[in-house]
Amino acid sequence: MLFGASTFIWVSPFSTENIDLLTKVKNMGYDILEIAVEDTSIIDWNLIKDIARDLDLKITISGAFGMERDISSNEPEFRKLGKQYIIDCIKIAENIGSPIFGGPVYSAVGKTRLVSDEQKKQERAWCVETLQEIGKIAGDHGVVVGLEPLNRFETDMVNTVDQALSIVHEVASPNLKIVLDTFHSNIEEKDIPASIRKIGKDLLCHVQGNESDRGTPGTGHLEWQGIREALIEIGYEGAVVIETFGQPSKELARAACIWRPLANSADELASEGLDFYKRMFGVK
Repeated sequence: MLFGASTFIWVSPFSTENIDLLTKVKNMGYDILEIAVEDTSIIDWNLIKDIARDLDLKITISGAFGMERDISSNEPEFRKLGKQYIIDCIKIAENIGSPIFGGPVYSAVGKTRLVSDEQKKQERAWCVETLQEIGKIAGDHGVVVGLEPLNRFETDMVNTVDQALSIVHEVASPNLKIVLDTFHSNIEEKDIPASIRKIGKDLLCHVQGNESDRGTPGTGHLEWQGIREALIEIGYEGAVVIETFGQPSKELARAACIWRPLANSADELASEGLDFYKRMFGVK
């Protein structure tokens, strides 16, 4: 099992100015730094690649989806921008050596409305059509796109594993799989271990192991033992990454409803979270 920490723990948006995070995360004992790509233009990817190689640190890539990156939007321009952003991130992932690019690729974070069945059907159709194209592009670049269900307060489109599986099966691309974030699952799933087993090894490409309040893993009420047993049972061999928000931008804070500090410090959360992961999975 490989353990990672998201740049969101320390900074938003991540840029080349935050390059020291690579060394910090490596020195903490992490295997992976997960870079949240809010702005592709403010990161020197070749420098990141060189430093990560020198540190023997792996990089994974996650997305940030605002209203202008919504492939299910009523606005054709937003659908176009969203598609191009996903393609750009796939190419970044290939260059940096990330096996996955994950996030709520289907819609914008914070897009929550009660709409007609007709509108839902149309938005889903736009989403599936684009993801079928994306699946082919991801295959060409050797990257898996991970579709992440979010809780009901952050999206009205994909809240549960069943909804995610429905889209993944309809798209029917070997390069579209599922990212499971236990924070969202804690709100939406009746049984998180059962949902992990339902996804299975073939479709679970990435896990963001976040606590029930997005604070330090192991300090909330998540059923970690059951989660661990389910991951082991399906033979999951991917990463488990902490993704929480230490210094969110105003836009991110609003989308994720982060109104208070989630730990005494970002460093403490990351360090204690890694210690918990290692104890949970029996890693020295």
